[in-house]
Amino acid sequence: MNDQYKIAILGSTGSIGTQTLEIVSEHPQFRVTALAAGRNIDLLEKQIRQYAPKLAAVWEERDAQVLRDRIADLNVKVVSGMDGMLEVAAGSDAGMLVTAIVGMIGIRPTIAAIKAGKDIALANKETLVTAGHIIMPLAKQCGVHIYPVDSEHSAIAQSLNGEDHRSIDKILLTASGGPFRGMKKDQLAHVTLADALKHPNWSMGHKITIDSASLVNKGLEVMEAKWLFGVELDAIQVVVQPQSVIHSMVQYNDGAVIAQLGTPDMKIPIQYALYRGERHPLSGQRLDFAALKSLTFEEPDMDTFEGLALALDAARCGGSMPTVFNAANEEAVAMFLAGKIGFLQIYSAIRHAMEQHSVIPDPDLDQILAVEQQVRAQVVSDLAKESKDI
Repeated sequence: MNDQYKIAILGSTGSIGTQTLEIVSEHPQFRVTALAAGRNIDLLEKQIRQYAPKLAAVWEERDAQVLRDRIADLNVKVVSGMDGMLEVAAGSDAGMLVTAIVGMIGIRPTIAAIKAGKDIALANKETLVTAGHIIMPLAKQCGVHIYPVDSEHSAIAQSLNGEDHRSIDKILLTASGGPFRGMKKDQLAHVTLADALKHPNWSMGHKITIDSASLVNKGLEVMEAKWLFGVELDAIQVVVQPQSVIHSMVQYNDGAVIAQLGTPDMKIPIQYALYRGERHPLSGQRLDFAALKSLTFEEPDMDTFEGLALALDAARCGGSMPTVFNAANEEAVAMFLAGKIGFLQIYSAIRHAMEQHSVIPDPDLDQILAVEQQVRAQVVSDLAKESKDI
């Protein structure tokens, strides 16, 4: 089998991971060589039995032992921890690594895969947000291609296909606006976790759904687009497109705008990445323009949804500040999901962390990971103190 059809997946039990495997089921030329998951042992066991990888990884060693016992009848090596993830990323014979894991935990495996010469189907935006200055030159040096899986970045890549990147005037990055579009800050003070998880168009994991509600996700995507497409921040404009039909656009220097449209279905960008930019049949809904009738557009409300404004501030500052932004958000969102803080405290946690930070202009990987740990600890401490004062 051609190695280009052999894939390894980090985060196989999450939303992107499970949809990737559904595509594999529909396209039998793909073969799964390795899977990595967090703690969903039941689903991972089912995936191993269905897709027959030779290597599987979970985060905790005790879970790894449970999995070994369950699949003792199979010839599958089970590993754990960061070393296990690194083995999945670089050690199997896959030609492509799908990074469907959430958070900065994906940086080291992505680097390992690039150094091993594997192409990357990138769904882990934190990798480029915090370490784009390391990842992109390394990929070029190793002759590795990075194929974006985010619907917006895939749409940009598709709109750039065959065009001269030097003729880009601006990238128009679309956003749905999330479940709270149109609300003001006093209303956001009272929203619940259940409210925040009701995305109007997309079915995603909990963390990214909260990030969409806060517009933090769109800020992360702006930073990711800067690195993926080699453009300046001022050449990226966020446009709210509530129907989630236009997934993003590129405006060229002659005034032409090329857009990618489709139903809000993550399998489209996933498959486009897996096939390295080639078109192949995919089952699913098709756009019905007669039923759609209209498309609408708005400017993002960055006064209310501070996640985007704070992200742009972090991106302009550069260096280690995007890591501060991302780490503070990850920790605050985890606390919001656990019911420990309110929605607006996500913004205050990010803002306070950024205000306290002394920027490292060109951080290496160790410095990035050290900043992450410092910021996470500080956010937990600050929010705990804030709750006590209240």
